[in-house]
Amino acid sequence: MKQNLLRVSVYLLAGSMALSSCVVSKKKYEDLMARKNALEVDKSGLEKQKSSLEQEKASLEQAKASLEQERAKLEQEKAEYQQSLAQALKEGKTLGENLNMSKSQIERLNADLKAREQRLAELQRILDEKEKAVANLRNKVSNALLGFNDKDLTIDVRNGKVYVSLAEQLLFNSGSTKVDPKGVDALKKLAAVLREQKDVNVLVEGHTDDVPISRGTVGMQDNWDLSVLRATEITRILANAGVDPQRVTPSGRSKYIPVDEGNTKEARQKNRRTEIILTPKLDELFQILETT
Repeated sequence: MKQNLLRVSVYLLAGSMALSSCVVSKKKYEDLMARKNALEVDKSGLEKQKSSLEQEKASLEQAKASLEQERAKLEQEKAEYQQSLAQALKEGKTLGENLNMSKSQIERLNADLKAREQRLAELQRILDEKEKAVANLRNKVSNALLGFNDKDLTIDVRNGKVYVSLAEQLLFNSGSTKVDPKGVDALKKLAAVLREQKDVNVLVEGHTDDVPISRGTVGMQDNWDLSVLRATEITRILANAGVDPQRVTPSGRSKYIPVDEGNTKEARQKNRRTEIILTPKLDELFQILETT
């Protein structure tokens, strides 16, 4: 009888250990899949940014090459003119003929200069329009988010872009990737503006402080994962509120772009933020650069 009881106990212990092993394996698998999905989202966002930057670089390089060719052409014409003038003087041509030739060269140079001035005026017009559009966008976003505390939300313009900086306390609990109801309200109000501004690209950047996340946090290994998953969650809220997903790129920056280099509690609180960067499209500007 004792022997039978001993066998039953051994079987029950073995079954319990097998079940526990399955649970642990499933949890590890879910964590790995969550990290894999976060890295794939971050990779997709970085690839879009890389493609956009490469297109801008190619356009600017093409414009530079065109200007270099034009400069070389003018230098060649100047050299030819000087050579013709010297040859004319050498052959004893009359002063009137030399003056006529100089006038023709000057008219050609003036025509080239006028064409350049027109292109520069057109570029300046477009840049002024873009600057006006950015200022208008900032005002609309500020009006939409007027009811929120300045400590939770700031809006400013840098390098021709509108930066909407949302503090962690407005959006997330510590270590969480789920947006609080107050943060959802702010994002929906921002989305209402972006639905009307269809010529604006949106970059969502997640930022953390330099404190490592707690061990065992589900689906996250470090602050890279936390910043990416937060940016992805905000992107979903904007998309669900009607913003075209093709215009929105989530990106995680971890702890590497702090606004305050200090290691105080206040400095770390400033660094835990999400920045939504609004960039007007510059297609018209690049078309002009390509023809320059």
